[in-house]
Amino acid sequence: MRTREVGATGRHVGAIGLGCMGMSWAYAESTRNDAASRDVVRAAVDGGVTFIDTADVYGAGHNETLVGEALAGLRDTVFLATKAGLVVDDLPAKSMYRDGSPAHLRAAVDASLKRLNTDHIDLWYLHRVDDAVPLTESWAAMADMVRAGKVRHLGLSEVTVQQAAAAAAVHPVTAIQSELSLWTREALGHSPTGASASAPAIAGGGAIDVGDVVGWCAANGAAFVPFAPLGRGFLTGAIDTTTQFEEGDLRAGNPRFTSAARAANVRIVDTVRAVATRHGVTPAQVAIAWTMAQGPHVIPIPGTRRLGHLADNVGAADVTLTAADLAELDAAPTAVGTRY
Repeated sequence: MRTREVGATGRHVGAIGLGCMGMSWAYAESTRNDAASRDVVRAAVDGGVTFIDTADVYGAGHNETLVGEALAGLRDTVFLATKAGLVVDDLPAKSMYRDGSPAHLRAAVDASLKRLNTDHIDLWYLHRVDDAVPLTESWAAMADMVRAGKVRHLGLSEVTVQQAAAAAAVHPVTAIQSELSLWTREALGHSPTGASASAPAIAGGGAIDVGDVVGWCAANGAAFVPFAPLGRGFLTGAIDTTTQFEEGDLRAGNPRFTSAARAANVRIVDTVRAVATRHGVTPAQVAIAWTMAQGPHVIPIPGTRRLGHLADNVGAADVTLTAADLAELDAAPTAVGTRY
């Protein structure tokens, strides 16, 4: 697989990474299979996917433990990223709160190292900014962990351009992870479509203009890491108005996945499918390739628990979209429904 550098670290990873959240929670948890998920992680690494992403909040530590087990004997071959700053309040309900206090972050990094069975984390993100703690205070505490040798590089998740700049004044920002896909484009400087009053803590608050975060990363030597580049599965074309989500699935109560929203949003999938047909590839590969086309510093991390889907996702690294393709995709309709 082609590679891309993670910020200005000098570390090159496969151009497509692996997001591991869904292996532990959020989607169809009744079908969770830890052994199969570990096999997917190992197969990904064997296939050149060397950027592995997890977080301490995913399954209240379960995902980090799973990833640590899967990487046994492979740790030195991967660039391992995890996150802290969100704390599970109620696991079945997926209720959580933010804690960016230095005390919490210091304890969180040690807990992550233990679960991941490693002596260092390559990239450690502040998962969400805690409004009760100045960002610079949280960031300074995280920088202390770099100096202590527990962490190599620091990242931010779901921040504005202004927040990124404030953090960078204290310590270099190696990467920013935010949602980006053909139906979620706020990180490119697009105006948000609104916010749900019932948005959970993980959503990052209300609808605000975050600014051109992707552009900020390019100008400041940081990687941009899109999560959910497949629109939580919708952009693959595998989800339609008849699809049923089990109780507890993140999509079951998501405004973009109501029957009415899905019926409207199929127009986006139709655009993706048209481009995919011309190239003889899958809609998933086009959706991922579109994120990669936003800049050489962009490293998408599609998640999956299936080997077949992994192969499909990895194949996106070989898809080259033309200027005409990109113009057609950029003109796709705006998504109906907020993302949380």
